[in-house]
Amino acid sequence: METILTQVFNGISLGSIMLLIALGLAITFGLMNVINMAHGELIMVGAYMTYVTQIIFSQYLPSSLFGAYFLVAIPIAFIVAALIGLLLERYLIRYLYGRPLDSLLATWGISLILQQVARSIFGASNVAITSPEWLNGGLTVMGTVTFPYKRLFILFLVFSCLAALYLYLYRTTAGRRMQAVTLNRGMASCLGISTRKVDAYAFGLGSGLAGVAGCALTLIGPIGPMIGSYYIVDSFMVVVLGGVGKLIGTVAGGLSMGLLGTFFEYTTSATLAKVLVFTLIIAFLQWKPSGIVSVRTRTLD
Repeated sequence: METILTQVFNGISLGSIMLLIALGLAITFGLMNVINMAHGELIMVGAYMTYVTQIIFSQYLPSSLFGAYFLVAIPIAFIVAALIGLLLERYLIRYLYGRPLDSLLATWGISLILQQVARSIFGASNVAITSPEWLNGGLTVMGTVTFPYKRLFILFLVFSCLAALYLYLYRTTAGRRMQAVTLNRGMASCLGISTRKVDAYAFGLGSGLAGVAGCALTLIGPIGPMIGSYYIVDSFMVVVLGGVGKLIGTVAGGLSMGLLGTFFEYTTSATLAKVLVFTLIIAFLQWKPSGIVSVRTRTLD
């Protein structure tokens, strides 16, 4: 029983991390149909903003405040990544709408540039992040099963981001406009919605969520200029598996991949587990190409 509970928790934990990484991509890919290969580098930006915040707290502020640096780093990572996303959309992406191959190549070039900028500023080697004291240790249940506080905090962070995103999309005017553009861009434009502004805000929001994901990844291990490249394929798979443009589908896709990956890794090996997960996803998409949750649109083909 303890083994099953541990594996389920590990699967949900892994799935929540993948979900947080894929949330921003689900917005940009689902709304704008832009294949953003620089999404991983926006994750890297969030991770390095956490590193910079840690340095500022450790060198310029009293040691008693060091434990709060991570809570401060989360909004900083979101804001900086969102600003970079807005700049990318304003000066590059908006000229490539409707040209998926061009946008893929352009954002891939941007990803290489951002990686080189990170190497020039922080160096090519990985840097370590010191977790706050209150995130060390774990919660022990059933006497022998321990849930690390870091993973529990990531779960809480993912839930908070999902709740905030849900409230934004379904309870605010800007979020409803974003949904209207997703359903029917032409009709939304005819009704007076500025689709260009919606695209810019959506790209900024997706980039900001990528920054938050990068902040969360610093709790798992060291970070480096290539950290985003390790997760970009998995994040695309989560979005495609869940169903492009549906938040609940992204949640289902992330948790499914996490649970399957943990189960296969426990019974086989890490490399073979990833192969088996991708094979199952490909087989599932052959049966249901639209993903777990399909988008109902009002566009007539």
